[in-house]
Amino acid sequence: VTSGLKAIYQASTEENALKSLDIFCDQWNHQYPKIGESWRANWENIRTIFSYPAEIRHAIYTTNAIESLNSVIRHSTKKRKIFSSDDSVKKVIYLATSNAAKKWTMPIQNWRLAMNWFTIQFDDRLKDHL
Repeated sequence: VTSGLKAIYQASTEENALKSLDIFCDQWNHQYPKIGESWRANWENIRTIFSYPAEIRHAIYTTNAIESLNSVIRHSTKKRKIFSSDDSVKKVIYLATSNAAKKWTMPIQNWRLAMNWFTIQFDDRLKDHL
């Protein structure tokens, strides 16, 4: 499933992304129909990413903090199938996010290139924040 979705958001053009979405739906709609429906229903919002250069798109979809946090939580709870109490779940999630937060100080790959592009395109919006 993830490789099919990756083919969509990493496509070089919007047209290629739509073709990848069609392929994904052909392959997975029988098992996960809501995924394709969701992508199609939200396509007007999703398609804006294809107006950016490839390097900028990469910086956008690899720095999604919410997805990163969800991944950390999923990974830490998946290892343990059974928890003795609600508190034990909370402790595992707390420790996992604390450890992950230490890693989030790493610089974002291609951020300088992305920031230069953002400055050129959105200078009026960024002046107060730089």
